[in-house]
Amino acid sequence: MKHDGELHTLTGAYALHALTPAEDGVFTAHLADCPSCRQEVAEFSATAARLAGAVTQPPPPRMKEAVLYGIESIRQLPPLLPATGRPMTFTAILRRKAITLAIAASIAGVAVLGGVTVRQNQLAEEARQQAQATERRLQDVTAVVAAADARTVRGRTTTGATTSVVSSKLQNRAVFIGAGLPDPGADRTYQLWFEDHGTMRPAGLLTQDGATLMQGGIQGASGVGLTLEPAGGSARPTTRPLMLLNLPA
Repeated sequence: MKHDGELHTLTGAYALHALTPAEDGVFTAHLADCPSCRQEVAEFSATAARLAGAVTQPPPPRMKEAVLYGIESIRQLPPLLPATGRPMTFTAILRRKAITLAIAASIAGVAVLGGVTVRQNQLAEEARQQAQATERRLQDVTAVVAAADARTVRGRTTTGATTSVVSSKLQNRAVFIGAGLPDPGADRTYQLWFEDHGTMRPAGLLTQDGATLMQGGIQGASGVGLTLEPAGGSARPTTRPLMLLNLPA
């Protein structure tokens, strides 16, 4: 502890609170008479604070590729040798702490990469599920439109949009097709209804043009309606119908 040259090497460990109580006391006293060490400690402390803040940030998109690209250029740490019984100097203590910190940083890096990999797998699985759901909806719509008994009725909404409803008794389903529907707004949605001889039954939501498989069977339905409802839809229509079409008998 009496070698000033070794004391100058402890600025990083001091900033990371990695010194023993005895080492900390000696180095704190040394700081009072060493402006260069005080400056280094301040810089190390600021860097440590920035690194701690960075932990809360998501890893950049290309972090995994960059780490894997440069991993072969990083030297491995030498094996730890058994203790010889000789007292450890400040330099040896610092080296041991640096190795420990390097191992901890490596583990943290692996954990980050593992998190990136897990998230990538989750995104891929979500994309696969969305693609499968889209394919199923397309198959359902095609089955109704291509049915041997498919019948089509056409009309217009009060806003001038063109609409069609294709129904199939064999499939017991109906498809609504809209074109030119205005944007319903952030807090509104279009809602489809089956009219069961005076009673309106919810049949799905839509926010834009296109073909939509209506929810529920057409058995017992005499018509199809369209209203503008609050986001999320309603159990019963809350506005006057924008469109009412009679289904084929």
